[in-house]
Amino acid sequence: MTLTASAIFASAGLDPTDAMVIRHAYVRERGNLHPDSTDAEILEYTRVQSSNPRIFPAAPPPYWVVFRPEGGDRARLWAVLRYNGEEACADPSRRVFNLEVIDLLDDLRDRLVIGWRSPRTWWIWGTTAAVYPIVEIADSQPIRFPGFDALTLDYPQLQAVLREHRYAAWRTALSSVIGIYLITDTRDGRHYVGKADGAENLLQRWAAYATNGHGGNVELRSLDPTTFRLSVLRVFDPATPTLEINAAEGHFKHALDSRRHGLNRN
Repeated sequence: MTLTASAIFASAGLDPTDAMVIRHAYVRERGNLHPDSTDAEILEYTRVQSSNPRIFPAAPPPYWVVFRPEGGDRARLWAVLRYNGEEACADPSRRVFNLEVIDLLDDLRDRLVIGWRSPRTWWIWGTTAAVYPIVEIADSQPIRFPGFDALTLDYPQLQAVLREHRYAAWRTALSSVIGIYLITDTRDGRHYVGKADGAENLLQRWAAYATNGHGGNVELRSLDPTTFRLSVLRVFDPATPTLEINAAEGHFKHALDSRRHGLNRN
């Protein structure tokens, strides 16, 4: 049984009737897209379309799934865009759309390849694309672990570190240590100093925040975790005595004044 794009759409909760699928062409001599085009250039190119309804739909759907060309019959996923309306355009032959890159299918960007059955057609409805075959889902490129001193994660990236193959080295590093960490609520700058010790390593502790947003900490239960930023203050070998870790935690709470002006209660 051939796996088709409908399975990918379903996994992302994307209704094919709400989508159109675009496969851009590289036309370097016209000064348009080419294999080295940046994300900003691809987005800008996609925003401007013909006003001729025979070339581009008069009423486009809310989601545009955009692919790069790859050979004559393949297309590699670039991004999913949300259509937020139309902007004024002085050229009556053109339409300019307000588009934003969203995180639907984000883990498959540059990895998902579908077979493109109509090489001369550069856009199709999502319902048509749903039956196109999936040719490849490539391994994602690993991302180098930056080191504990340089590690800073916002909440969406924390989710990615815990689930995506490209962050495997990060999970290995975080699971090898215990230590003191910092959560900053970027809305108001308040700090929470926490620790991972005993049988719970840093990866396990942060996984609890990714699961429920508060990790069991009363101080964080009423806050929106999507504005959290996590970083590491100090790491220890798992054999380090608890008293030494507690002393380090107390030092950072005092240094950052996180009891009086932050999110720590004790």
